[in-house]
Amino acid sequence: MKTIRLPLIAIIAALFLVLSAAGASAEDVSVKDVQISTVTVNVNSASAEELAEKLVGIGAVRAKEIVEYRQEFGPFTSIEQLLEVKGVGTATLDKNRARIQL
Repeated sequence: MKTIRLPLIAIIAALFLVLSAAGASAEDVSVKDVQISTVTVNVNSASAEELAEKLVGIGAVRAKEIVEYRQEFGPFTSIEQLLEVKGVGTATLDKNRARIQL
């Protein structure tokens, strides 16, 4: 019985170490995700290229329309005012709320 117990304990210890290392790498990934999601852009000063690059669901055409709206009506005074730009809906606005600065 002793001859079986020692290898079994070694296998369990090795398995524990492997699982612990996997948990640590999962934590590293979540930290990187948090850093990526904190990218912000000021919609009152950013270029169309910068808007398209940093906002989810905003391509070059829509970014250009945001800049044109800003030039015609002045700076945005609220994030919700972006809904007045053609093609920007509530779903797009909600995806980008944390990324937008005024």
